[in-house]
Amino acid sequence: MAGPRRVCFLLKVKPALIEEYRRRHAAVWPEMLEALRRTGWRDYSLFLRPDGLLVGYFETDDFDAALAGMAAEEVNGRWQAEMAPFFEGLDGQPDEGIVPLDEVFHLD
Repeated sequence: MAGPRRVCFLLKVKPALIEEYRRRHAAVWPEMLEALRRTGWRDYSLFLRPDGLLVGYFETDDFDAALAGMAAEEVNGRWQAEMAPFFEGLDGQPDEGIVPLDEVFHLD
């Protein structure tokens, strides 16, 4: 695939923790933001439905390298450990739960 890869994934935030999840993401640590940029995550967005369904989207030139790069970042380990209790149905850290959805249509 030429050019950046668009990655979309779903997670589920526990309904009782939605407001705290929103608060945390209104103030993401600057070192976490820098690590994401440094490891190739671009145009990263999270969308949250009132029932806790979380839709994530980002672009990257190399999906596997972007995940591996963040896994090697010390700040990511701290962030993921803090975020893990917010999610339903995860065995491990939230970034390990990223399963990309198949893209079936895109309008340029």
